[in-house]
Amino acid sequence: MLGKAALLLVLTVAASYLLGCFNGALLISKYIFHDDIRAHGSGNAGLTNFYRVFGGGLTAVVILCDALKAIISVLIGGWLLGDILGWGVLGEYIAGLSCMLGHMYPCMFQFKGGKGVLSEVAMVLMIDWRMGLAWLGVFLVTVLLTRMVSLGSLLGCVTFMIGTAVLYHNPVVIFFGLVIGGLVIWRHRANVVRIIKGEENKFSFHKKGDKKEG
Repeated sequence: MLGKAALLLVLTVAASYLLGCFNGALLISKYIFHDDIRAHGSGNAGLTNFYRVFGGGLTAVVILCDALKAIISVLIGGWLLGDILGWGVLGEYIAGLSCMLGHMYPCMFQFKGGKGVLSEVAMVLMIDWRMGLAWLGVFLVTVLLTRMVSLGSLLGCVTFMIGTAVLYHNPVVIFFGLVIGGLVIWRHRANVVRIIKGEENKFSFHKKGDKKEG
């Protein structure tokens, strides 16, 4: 039984991590625009920087790619670890974390990926739609009031961590929720500093003309 659990755990983590490595912003900038999104703007391989640099034409593809990989990962974790091993929602959290690690640190892109926000919200919606809607609500209200996507993302992470503690009373699940939210917050540490200093960029629906300005 222990061997079976170890095998399914390794399969879940490996599959979810590799799925996470398929970063939409990196793939499209590299193979369609023949460029590297990390060389422009904020240097982040994420949705916001992609939109600022390349505009809205293929932004929907980035969203689809980063959301789908999180959804598939959660389904894998729910099946292999949740249904077969009986680990319940913990399997989904493990798979979601593995996917986000792949997104943030993709092995095929020198371990330099995005910040994991889009993958996180897709994962949260799959795990529990109520928690996902709360995440999106906090994010949208924050962005509408401040025009700071980073602040909305950070508060969404906090909402997710609180939601995990409220909905699930398993300390291991709560731990994974804290790790997932903490990773996203850690990836936003430079944004936190800029927010405190009042220097954070504000989102605009118009891309900037010079890609180097981002």
